[in-house]
Amino acid sequence: MTVRRAELADARGIAQAHVRTWQAAYRHAFPAEVLDGQSVEERERLWLDHLERGRVAWVALAEETIVGFVSVGPSRTEEETGEVYAIYVVPEAWGTGVGHELMAAAKDWFAQEGYATAMLWVLADNPRARRFYEREGWRPEGTRLDTVRGVEIEEALYRLAP
Repeated sequence: MTVRRAELADARGIAQAHVRTWQAAYRHAFPAEVLDGQSVEERERLWLDHLERGRVAWVALAEETIVGFVSVGPSRTEEETGEVYAIYVVPEAWGTGVGHELMAAAKDWFAQEGYATAMLWVLADNPRARRFYEREGWRPEGTRLDTVRGVEIEEALYRLAP
């Protein structure tokens, strides 16, 4: 497995991983029509836009196929704080260390950019992801209600500090 900075040419592979992971990880939290209606083409357009505008992301590749990605940047809500916007690993690669390697890239970026703290939001009813974040040193800090794809969900805030 290789982790490298994402390029424009990766947009489709990121989109495919994004959709597949959403459909597998959130089956318990979102209606089938929301999950099954996910479009790789729509996600690809979004990722092309993100990458063209300079969004920072890394991809994990196994045999030249994207099996996960992480996207980071400045917090959307707090000054002087970094944020993990998204981290997804395809189900076939769960438990293989891909997530750890992607998170290591994110943490290195936060340090290089001078962020003393970082944050992320995760579906509160996602115990697998929450265990992963806690193993990676993130600590829960609270929750909020949000509406995602027309569904009200509870999200948990996690924070990483030195």
